[in-house]
Amino acid sequence: MFLLLRRAAGPVAALVLLGAAPALAPAPAPARPPLRVCADPNNLPFSYAKEEGFENRIAQLVAREMGTRVEYTWWAQRRGFSRNTLKAGICDLFIGVPSGFGPVLATRPYYRSTYTFVTRRNGPRITSFDDPRLRSLRVGVQLVGDDYANTPPAQALTNRHIVRNVRGYTVIGNYLQPNPPSRIVRAVSDGEVDVAVVWGPLAGYFAERSPTALRVVPVSPEIDVPYLPFVFDMAMGVRRGDTALRDTLDAIILRRKAEIDGILKAYHVPVKI
Repeated sequence: MFLLLRRAAGPVAALVLLGAAPALAPAPAPARPPLRVCADPNNLPFSYAKEEGFENRIAQLVAREMGTRVEYTWWAQRRGFSRNTLKAGICDLFIGVPSGFGPVLATRPYYRSTYTFVTRRNGPRITSFDDPRLRSLRVGVQLVGDDYANTPPAQALTNRHIVRNVRGYTVIGNYLQPNPPSRIVRAVSDGEVDVAVVWGPLAGYFAERSPTALRVVPVSPEIDVPYLPFVFDMAMGVRRGDTALRDTLDAIILRRKAEIDGILKAYHVPVKI
């Protein structure tokens, strides 16, 4: 800039004196608004404040496709998460929600996963809720609330009168610790329980990083528990009525399916076809 100003004292300055105006550079195009994503800052493998989760990577992919950047609203996924973020208007998108999640307008699913049986590699191989060994093994299940019967694995075990040897691990956990939902996988690794029934993305990611070799076997609900939901379609969620953003996301999910599948594979997410 300094050199250009000095040169203006020569021929260009003469043109200005004669009334000829120098050409003006075109105005820059206005920046596109950021993709405002609501996410939990302490919930690997899904999302993390350092943007290391697979939902973070998918958000980055979506933002690139839209020609913009990601802007996060970080909020722990506790009671009121949707009300205090999406419904409050401080962000516009959840990257991972069940397709039937009522508070949002969901996109087409971008993956389908399942609950899994997690055991130590040198321990019993459990593939069915009807395995008689579940009556004597120490069994871990994930809890959503105070009543462990509110999750499909807990319900499947209760229906078989397998209760006394079952231990619950809340998906909320101690938020002062990193990745609190991962405790159930760590319980298998540490020998606290013999087998745990764990949501697939959580199981696959932390089993791969366990210091103890673990085995992850998908539940087969069509054979084992056809009356309970163990496989879930996962989508993105936007504010109800925001059909324009939903339609844009649907198109990106279709167009970038291979890249999304590659991200899920890198995080060892068990994907059901």
